[in-house]
Amino acid sequence: MRVSVIGGSSVSLETAAVAEELGERLANRGHTVVCGGLGGVMAAVCRGAANAGGEAIGILPTDRRADANPHVTVPIATGMGHARNALVVMNGDAAIAVDGSHGTLSEIGLALAHGRAVAGLDTHDVEGVKAVASPAAAVDYVEREAEATR
Repeated sequence: MRVSVIGGSSVSLETAAVAEELGERLANRGHTVVCGGLGGVMAAVCRGAANAGGEAIGILPTDRRADANPHVTVPIATGMGHARNALVVMNGDAAIAVDGSHGTLSEIGLALAHGRAVAGLDTHDVEGVKAVASPAAAVDYVEREAEATR
């Protein structure tokens, strides 16, 4: 399964550690990470996936694949700016939000509008987002919900 991981582009070391653990857990369970491909949560989740031998697709807002963080295995340049947020969520079977600001909120809304299950780790309190306490709980939730909608 592909899981879109969305979150802040500038985060604390604690939040980065959570995102890195999330990436490791997703990769260890055989899932591919889809994200925006830049820094913050995106870099941390990709680093975690890479550390576990997994794949991370980075859908970039810029028109240069070279702008991807070094842990992205498949960079996709769009030149679309924030409009690429729709592509991030549409290319995942479910989404996990970690922290985040306005861009994350837009991705949450898009994911919910397209029927994706969304787990939230210390993120926006939005109807339809399942608040979870750990990366393990987030992965369990999206696996269960994505399976139920297949």
